[in-house]
Amino acid sequence: MPGPSPSPSPSTDWWAQRAPSASAAVLTTGTLSVGLDLAGYGVLSRIALGLACAAWLMFAADFTLRLLPAGTRWRAQAGVPGLVDTVAPAALTTVAATAVLGTGFSAAGSQALAAALLVLAVLLWPVSLALPAQGGERRRPGTVFARCMATQGLAVLGATLAAAESAAWLAHAALVLFWLGLVLYVLALARFDVRQVAEGRGDQWLVAGALALSALAGARLISSDSAHLYLWNVDDRGVLRHVTVVLLVVTLVCCAVLLAAEFLRPRPRTDIRRWATVFTWAKAATAALAVAAALDVSWLDGLGEVLLWVSVAAWLGVAAWAVASARAYVVPGRVRSRARR
Repeated sequence: MPGPSPSPSPSTDWWAQRAPSASAAVLTTGTLSVGLDLAGYGVLSRIALGLACAAWLMFAADFTLRLLPAGTRWRAQAGVPGLVDTVAPAALTTVAATAVLGTGFSAAGSQALAAALLVLAVLLWPVSLALPAQGGERRRPGTVFARCMATQGLAVLGATLAAAESAAWLAHAALVLFWLGLVLYVLALARFDVRQVAEGRGDQWLVAGALALSALAGARLISSDSAHLYLWNVDDRGVLRHVTVVLLVVTLVCCAVLLAAEFLRPRPRTDIRRWATVFTWAKAATAALAVAAALDVSWLDGLGEVLLWVSVAAWLGVAAWAVASARAYVVPGRVRSRARR
């Protein structure tokens, strides 16, 4: 008879427990890269893009291993309550992260690589949407907005590439994804547990983060138009402008409400789900900068840059905690016990 399977290393065990939730770190870092580029900090943007790319490769490897035919144990547990709650949001976040990376590479001038990432994200998108819905409960945490985020991430990258490559068909496809993303947001909002605003550990901020991503998609669609392409007529452009402005305003209001809730109902700040909080601030900053450029609203530049540096500071704080958490968890020769004593 074969002997017992070798136990995983401490680092492998630590990664397995955090990979699904921590995939938001890739999305956050890529978003910071896009925001820094919009604000004119090219060098910092490239550094953030490099970090996001390295993290994306790790998460892509993890996601692939989970879906390999050899992963029979994972498939055997596919019906276990709670597993879909982590795998489905992680898969959808992978789509959004891939699209954000493509947007970053497009800003850096690598249009071919950005197009390749768009193709990959489009291929992953329907597979991720086909994953079972999260559990059977009616009310869900902030990860319920993952489908909206994946869809709007594709819209952002599609509109960005449409402007760079003068591809009208791509802009029109991105417009369809933009409206679909808004429908998915409304459906997710109906399932969102409002109590998470006062009780959530970080991912409740995605209620605003998904809106910010939608506002960014709207801004990119407006900016993708030109005299050469003539994508939108006056009425279409007017609707896009109004919807984008409303999305940005609602995003900022949601951020203010969530921030007030954090002060009124303090809760632990040290949680892997805090990457979703940083993502929301970074995406709000990026959306403000993009809307400022698309609609020529100069005062939004200042607001966007303030939010951007708040996001950078928050990113450094959460990243420092994540590194410290990893070092504290992995002890030479064994995993630090988490059992109650």
